[in-house]
Amino acid sequence: MIRTQEEISKMRKAGRVVAEIHDKTRNAIRPGVTTFELDKVARDVIEKRGARSNFLNYHGFPAVICTSPNSMIVHGIPGEYRLEDGDIISIDAGAIVEGYHGDAAYTAAVGKVSKVAQRLIDVTERSLYAGIDVMWPGKHLHEIGRAVQEVAEKEGFSVVREYVGHGIGTAMHEPPNVPNYWPGSPGPKMRSGNVFAVEPMVNAGGPDTLQLTDGWSVVTKDGALSAHFEHTIVVTDDGPEILTVV
Repeated sequence: MIRTQEEISKMRKAGRVVAEIHDKTRNAIRPGVTTFELDKVARDVIEKRGARSNFLNYHGFPAVICTSPNSMIVHGIPGEYRLEDGDIISIDAGAIVEGYHGDAAYTAAVGKVSKVAQRLIDVTERSLYAGIDVMWPGKHLHEIGRAVQEVAEKEGFSVVREYVGHGIGTAMHEPPNVPNYWPGSPGPKMRSGNVFAVEPMVNAGGPDTLQLTDGWSVVTKDGALSAHFEHTIVVTDDGPEILTVV
């Protein structure tokens, strides 16, 4: 899908709402705060900006953000979990403005964390930007995943296979999938106007995952820590532009 400048402008607006959610929830993260309270912070931003949530009621999901602590990779449901010093917490957030979507995630330290936890956060974020750096017209889509994988595995971490990035526009999840690893083929060439959500999920242990009985929450099978970073990016003739920023 090639997006027009008018469409991209609307996606920038949605992206700014997501960026504000990130900023406000980051400021609220501290020991003692519940994940439900973080969801309330995000709801307030969406309401204040006149946006809509693309997470709430998506296939029945009951919140406007995903909150995934420690060994939880993605899709954690906000609730009574109270953050503790030494935790890490992944926040995945989205918004819709004028029918167009933004989607982005980050992982934050809660208080003082272990060296491994901080390194995992730093490497996962770095892997995201390594993937973004190859998003130029004429480059192959799966080069994104190759770049992500190289950064993560060089540091001794593993990349989740079951959950990947995606196209985004008038729906939150559009084709094609954007793997966070090299799948064995180069994939299609990227073109100016393509918009993708790139979202590496990197584990301190092995790559295997397990879905919990709530039908949403996904954890590492071996109980190791996991981190998650994501941005919505448009491919332009001048290189990648991140839309989920202020």
